[in-house]
Amino acid sequence: MRVLFALFLALAVSGCGLLYRQTVQQGNLLEDDQVDALKPGMTKRQVSLVLGTPALTSPFHDDRWDYVSSYKDSEGKIDRKRLTVIFEDNVLVRIEGDYEPGKGVKAEGTEPESPKTDGAAEAKG
Repeated sequence: MRVLFALFLALAVSGCGLLYRQTVQQGNLLEDDQVDALKPGMTKRQVSLVLGTPALTSPFHDDRWDYVSSYKDSEGKIDRKRLTVIFEDNVLVRIEGDYEPGKGVKAEGTEPESPKTDGAAEAKG
């Protein structure tokens, strides 16, 4: 009887999510090197090859693509990021949002890390 009760209790607790909560990633998960590859003057086709298909396209604004992603960690904290690329005459003219080419992702309350240098190199210079 105790074994059956312990089995039932373990099953009930595991179903409630008390033991494990999975992280959830949705949308366009962009890497820094993908955003760094964007250059003004690129065509829509070239941007599509670098970033993939946008999550959102507006039928009213054909020259604007929105790449949206969200990440929910096991504690329930949600981190949302957005990248908007704007075209004129099918050519990339502007990038807006939480990503900046060459600077990495803007995280809440932090600045991008500077490159680490070797202490021996500093001693020589």
